[in-house]
Amino acid sequence: MKTIGLIGGITSQSTILYYQILNSLAAKHKGEPHAAKCIINSVDFGEIQKLQHDGRWDVLDEIMAKAAIGLEKAGAECILICANTMHLTIDAVRASVKIPVLHIAEATAEKIVAQELKTVILLGTKYTMEKDFYKDVLTSFGIKTLIPNAEERKEVNRVIYEELSKGELKESSREAYVKIINRLQQVGAEGVILGCTEIPLLIQQKDVSIPVFDTTTIHATKAMDMALR
Repeated sequence: MKTIGLIGGITSQSTILYYQILNSLAAKHKGEPHAAKCIINSVDFGEIQKLQHDGRWDVLDEIMAKAAIGLEKAGAECILICANTMHLTIDAVRASVKIPVLHIAEATAEKIVAQELKTVILLGTKYTMEKDFYKDVLTSFGIKTLIPNAEERKEVNRVIYEELSKGELKESSREAYVKIINRLQQVGAEGVILGCTEIPLLIQQKDVSIPVFDTTTIHATKAMDMALR
């Protein structure tokens, strides 16, 4: 089994999910008591959040590249950035190391194409929903992306930063997300991308009638497939 490197801490909640999923997959494929070989390089989310707010993606590129270099030196054989939004820095990360860096949007797009869907909702932070880095990947796979309206995006983003990043799960927030998904389903959405690695804490397949793409699980599964090859 190859060693998977995780750039974590963005947030700690999503890093915990990645760790749980990877270990569950290792046990599933290799049997108990096997676990995933992984190395976590955890950054300070407080620092990351402030730099995001200030638009200092140049500094974020440097922080993430440094984290990736540390993982490679420690023996990682592939890298996961444990956050959808921070894939804004993936070019800098990939340029800093020689080992594969698996893109969460590419892995997700492959699953959408496998289900022969053409139009999906993208939920995530305001950066993921409003910038093109994620939608451009989906477009390259022939997938049309729908995003919530301005007021809905504000609420989706608020829940992520004020609640989910702290592990807080509120029924009112689940209802708000489901309402947004149902509205966009009415205008043609065939599936929904949970494009923030904390959203699967709140929304699951049982909550909506269209296919849910849990990016955390998809990303971790692709890494484990690579690790076992």
